[in-house]
Amino acid sequence: MRRETITAGGLQLRPFEESDIPWVYEVSLDPLVQKYLQIPVPYHLADAEFFVREMSIAGWDAGTRAEFVVVAGEVRLGRVGFGLDGSGAAQIGYWMDPAARGRGVATAAVRALCGWGFGPLGLGLIEWRAEVGNHASRRVAEKAGFRFEAILRQRLVHRGARVDAWVGSMVPSELLG
Repeated sequence: MRRETITAGGLQLRPFEESDIPWVYEVSLDPLVQKYLQIPVPYHLADAEFFVREMSIAGWDAGTRAEFVVVAGEVRLGRVGFGLDGSGAAQIGYWMDPAARGRGVATAAVRALCGWGFGPLGLGLIEWRAEVGNHASRRVAEKAGFRFEAILRQRLVHRGARVDAWVGSMVPSELLG
């Protein structure tokens, strides 16, 4: 799959590069990122290297993921991405640098990614999931236009334990402008 850059107002969503590894490492040490994301704890530089090289860059090459760094100018603000199922659907994921939270960056980036997904990528469905209790993720999803659907019992595995998940989705006609 060809890597693309998405422009949305003052934000750009660009594919990950090797130079993003130290930043991914720093953000992944944030307690809120560690609380809700399925990442190793303790988190090591090798984990950031794996995420950038094997998941983000290799995922583009394999057509299984489309991972973006959200930037304003040269400042990295967060990450948004799709896991692609190969049949016209994707699962969205996102996290923000602590310095970028509470400013609408995540919502704008999610909307831009969904617009690209429904437009050039040709998706018919985007699904969002988050551990029950991750209110910040749910607020972003709902503001971006996702419809909350259900609580899926014991659907996620977090730190070796099964936890309930909120799930929502969006189809092309629901994308908010």
